[in-house]
Amino acid sequence: MADLIELTVPDIGDFDTVEIIEVLVSVGDTVAENQDLITLESDKAAMEIPSTHAGVIKELKVTVGEKIGEGAVIALIEAEGASSEPAVVEQKVEAVQTAKPAAAIAPAVVKEEVKLVETVPYAPDNKSGVKHSHASPSVRQFARELGVNLSFVTGSGTKGRITKQDVQAFVKQKINAPVATASTGSGIPSIPTVNFEKFGDVETVALSRIKKISGKHLHACWLNIPHVTQFDEADISELEKFRKDNKDMAAKQGVNLTPLVFIIKAVVASLKMFPEFNASLSEDKESLIIKDYYNIGVAVDTPNGLMVPVIKDVDKKGFLQLAGELGELSSRARDGALTAKDLQGGTFSISSLGGIGGSFFTPIVNAPEVAILGVGRHKMKPEWNGSEFVPKLMLPLSVSYDHRVIDGANGARFTTQLSQMLSDIRKVLL
Repeated sequence: MADLIELTVPDIGDFDTVEIIEVLVSVGDTVAENQDLITLESDKAAMEIPSTHAGVIKELKVTVGEKIGEGAVIALIEAEGASSEPAVVEQKVEAVQTAKPAAAIAPAVVKEEVKLVETVPYAPDNKSGVKHSHASPSVRQFARELGVNLSFVTGSGTKGRITKQDVQAFVKQKINAPVATASTGSGIPSIPTVNFEKFGDVETVALSRIKKISGKHLHACWLNIPHVTQFDEADISELEKFRKDNKDMAAKQGVNLTPLVFIIKAVVASLKMFPEFNASLSEDKESLIIKDYYNIGVAVDTPNGLMVPVIKDVDKKGFLQLAGELGELSSRARDGALTAKDLQGGTFSISSLGGIGGSFFTPIVNAPEVAILGVGRHKMKPEWNGSEFVPKLMLPLSVSYDHRVIDGANGARFTTQLSQMLSDIRKVLL
């Protein structure tokens, strides 16, 4: 005669209760031994609970969404030759628990599942608002190995059951979909799209090729480098007097002796005193690559956007030679005649906005460099000399640096040293 046996939840590990996300059988179903009855899901893994006996389900004691623990009755089954030892059940559950969490807790997979939950709409099919999928244990195992949440997969099998092909098609769809994280940064939400035409007339102008390229690079630099900017002012009264006294002499040699030429030389002299500013982080971010050459990139405003040609071996060139090379590179940049070689190999960059206006600003470090100098427009200001105020020509300086490489103390020291170099340009020769 058939016995009516309770099918119970075996040992489920460290959890007191676990939620039922799927009931796989119904009253009247004939089940085989080890056939899955329900699916439980914790914050670490999902697991199927199989039947310890073959027979006919006479009564179900659980529902979807209910939380149950070890020993809870799942169903009553009419079975022949019932065994009192649930060893097979415990063995299977243990295998499920050890095989499945690996895919569930891997950081990359978890992030992808969260992304799917947030971005993929679905229609709830029960009061709890959670969609429950129908799939075989092998398909569920396959889905978990790929990090796929079956709640968002549409089944093409009988009665909507999910097949292995459905899971593969879902993964392929997600791989081919546009990925926002490459441009916006991990975990950074995108800016919502706005229909500006609702508020008035608009005009769409395509970005230049240079702006598109430099924009992506600057965005990556801003996202990946912890920036700090140190501000200071340099008294360039004597420097400007020296420049004007020699301007005509330089013009006779065909060069324009601008303040930027002296700033470049002062920067190199300061870099020699603070070599970590003339460096780059190694690829593994474990070492600092200090360069024994001084190639200075100078930002040039062109009709198509900002370009940064590089003047090579600045430490080996005099003021007049630098003035000629700076003028030639700037001219070719505005004419769009720079080569790839002209834009490579920089160790430190300078962005000078003095000719346009403004005082202080926060320039973005031009990776793989670790620092950049921003120069504003010089202004005549009253400065206290200890007994009276005297007019001084003051130059605003803004030094941004990678805080992983340069701490605040050295950032201030470098900026102060640069200011002193510019205040007495003769120090460059020391």
